[in-house]
Amino acid sequence: MRNPFRTAAWWAADYVYAGFWQLRAFWSRTDPAGFETGPKAPIVILPGVYETWRFMQPLISRLHADGHGVHVLDKLERNQRPVAEMAHVVDTYLREADLHDVVLVAHSKGGLAGKLTMLGEAGERIRGMLAVATPFGGSRYARLLPVRTLRAFSPEDPGIVELARHLDINARIVSVYAEFDPHIPEGSELPGAKNVRLDTGGHFRILADPRVIAELAVLAE
Repeated sequence: MRNPFRTAAWWAADYVYAGFWQLRAFWSRTDPAGFETGPKAPIVILPGVYETWRFMQPLISRLHADGHGVHVLDKLERNQRPVAEMAHVVDTYLREADLHDVVLVAHSKGGLAGKLTMLGEAGERIRGMLAVATPFGGSRYARLLPVRTLRAFSPEDPGIVELARHLDINARIVSVYAEFDPHIPEGSELPGAKNVRLDTGGHFRILADPRVIAELAVLAE
């Protein structure tokens, strides 16, 4: 049995983290062009639903400091559009920017768009994906939500079901997720992928876990 006090503490810490970085993202005026150069493998950032790329700026800054050119897609805005539309935006960007050997770094819904992109025309340009807290199997909580954007995460949603059928591509994915995720009670284990289960809780704050950087370093070698 999971300790309920520890679970409550994880839950509270997760929303404190999310609230703080959403506010910072709102006020940030950082020019993303400054992140695009670097000698190591190029990285494309795919944030989660209701997140702009600025929500992931602490991770972006760290990846750039480590030598990666990091690309963000303003056209994704706050990622409220269907996963297929997100994937089309990513696919178009990879081809127009002529990027190769790319590593996708995705949070939550971004991982669904990333996997769909890997299955498309631009998939050959992608080395792999590091997905953090992605609902690959959906979330049963989505059934209870009144907003279509969030109901699309239901385990029965056709998009979730169709993505799950494509197993071969999973070998190029690293899925990092917490022991307890308040948004995805099913967890983010992906068959055939490298699954990294962190002994902590949260959906947002694990973006700052040092093991995320460690797994990215291995994937990008």
